[in-house]
Amino acid sequence: MLALFCVGWGDSWETLRTTAATVTSVQADFVQEKHLPILAKPLVSKGVFYYQTPGALRWEYRTPVQSIMVMHAGRTRRFVAGPSGWTEESGPGLEAMQVVMAEISQWLAGRFDANPMFDATLEPGRRIRMTPKEEAMRQVIRRIELNLADQPGVMQSVVIYESEEAFTRMTFSNTVLNTKIDEAIFRSAP
Repeated sequence: MLALFCVGWGDSWETLRTTAATVTSVQADFVQEKHLPILAKPLVSKGVFYYQTPGALRWEYRTPVQSIMVMHAGRTRRFVAGPSGWTEESGPGLEAMQVVMAEISQWLAGRFDANPMFDATLEPGRRIRMTPKEEAMRQVIRRIELNLADQPGVMQSVVIYESEEAFTRMTFSNTVLNTKIDEAIFRSAP
């Protein structure tokens, strides 16, 4: 049964890494839903992301607020659109985003079990569950569930549970693998 749950991706951490190693780039649309108990309906953002080995990443929100996070050559930058054009942001929040962007790059490389702050388990249905090891982290994130698509190297969704009532779901569509992405897209805003 274990062999069936990751058809396409694999049934072990090593097989997941080997499968992911065949992916040189990813481009996909995403919908992000933020669910909170105080909201009648979730906050919804839409955008596109780009990834190219060995660790270039662009996460672009297009609606309702335009912003772009890029990671290239170990540096993370964030840009926000405003009335006078794009502005680069800095500050302590950027450090947290660098950690998140690095984690996403690890997942896209098939290294779901590489973060020492989380216990990662393979579950039936092509799901990976990541649970924080430390209580301090569990106060912020209860767990992360990554749902792998049928196509090797593609994630269907990521759900980050801050509590049982509060979570963020990112669903991916229109995924394109292994096409050449202009390196300039990972360096700055449009």
